[in-house]
Amino acid sequence: MEELLDFRDFTELEAFKFDDEKVSTVTSREQQKTENSIEKCFDRYLQLRYSDRRISKFHRKEHQRFLECMLHRLPPNYECLDSSRPWCVYWILQAAHVLNFTYSPETLEHVVQFLEKCRHPQGGFAGGPGQYPHLATTYAAVNSLAMIGTPSAFRAIDRDSLEKFLFSVREPDGSFRLHVDGETDVRGAYCAVSVAKLTNMPEETLKKLFDKTGDWIASCQTYEGGFGGAPDLEAHGGYTFCGIAALAMLNEGHKCQQEQLLKWTLQRQMAYEGGFQGRTNKLVDGCYSFWVGATIPITQAIMNNDGKPLKKALFDIGALQEYILLCCQKASGGLIDKPGKPQDLYHTCYTLSGIAIAQHSESAEIPAVLGDPANELLPTHPLFNVPPDAVAHTTHFYEQLNKLRSFADFNINDVDNDDVVEDPVEEV
Repeated sequence: MEELLDFRDFTELEAFKFDDEKVSTVTSREQQKTENSIEKCFDRYLQLRYSDRRISKFHRKEHQRFLECMLHRLPPNYECLDSSRPWCVYWILQAAHVLNFTYSPETLEHVVQFLEKCRHPQGGFAGGPGQYPHLATTYAAVNSLAMIGTPSAFRAIDRDSLEKFLFSVREPDGSFRLHVDGETDVRGAYCAVSVAKLTNMPEETLKKLFDKTGDWIASCQTYEGGFGGAPDLEAHGGYTFCGIAALAMLNEGHKCQQEQLLKWTLQRQMAYEGGFQGRTNKLVDGCYSFWVGATIPITQAIMNNDGKPLKKALFDIGALQEYILLCCQKASGGLIDKPGKPQDLYHTCYTLSGIAIAQHSESAEIPAVLGDPANELLPTHPLFNVPPDAVAHTTHFYEQLNKLRSFADFNINDVDNDDVVEDPVEEV
């Protein structure tokens, strides 16, 4: 059962268009150009809503075909993402999840084998076989393997070497470099916290690993209320999600200015377009449907501090769905940043994840769906952005592993092949 939302009255939205106050700038002209392209999408909906019901539906089959093709063979223009191949896997699997389809066990096992080749001998995952390990691709790989959730997937994570890698990129002030001798920013802290919590590392490890991390993340919050990539940098939607999600997982959300954060994120929703921008005075972008859209309920939950479901999401969940449905779908499959842009895996993943957050932020039992009931997507975990059951399954598996090790000094890497327990992962 779902709560069906209505589309806005587009004739009333004219008042929300950008007013340059007779001072034309490059920024104002780009904003007006974007609004004009979105207005055409709105007009097209009004013209076709009774004759073509697909105009207000997710093109599930086309998106599924797009993702299937990309999983098996990336086109030549993805060559520039050779060092981000685990990201491509993750974007595909996560988008497929919220659209409620999956791949054959054989295909998923091939994915596991590929990601295992990306795992570095010293721990962590690289962007491709034979490359250096990186926190961002480690996050993508661990999330992907958690979604697959088979014994071979958990073996591929190799939590012991993962832990060593995390300590190798940790700084004394609690921040994290994205790779050895690499840059330090809040993405690194989030990725480290996420993989450590998802793999349920022991409490004593977490205390040592994330000592001072919460304080460092809090120092990245700006006067506007959002988080920058590092202290004294501009607030940004992606970094803001990383900052507050990491603090939430560390149970240190109280260390940031919550009201100022909530105010800043709510101001990122564009009144006319319905979608979110990522920074002050920037254009709408479909990917911030998740980065900002998930930040709002996370912040609300921290402020409520009662563990109860949200009674009301403070952003316009219908307008956000409207923007993605009418302006960000390609008829041939895949989703986009804004009208006129090409489809890609990154925007396909995060636009759909943002819609899943919007639909399920108030109630898991009664999602708020715009238009047709067929537009309902499956929920995603707002902190990890993987299926909630994948989080539960993965953390439970490693909880059992922790118990085995604490009671029997169990070492998964030291089990003799001739021992009765031939596969410790399956045994757990």
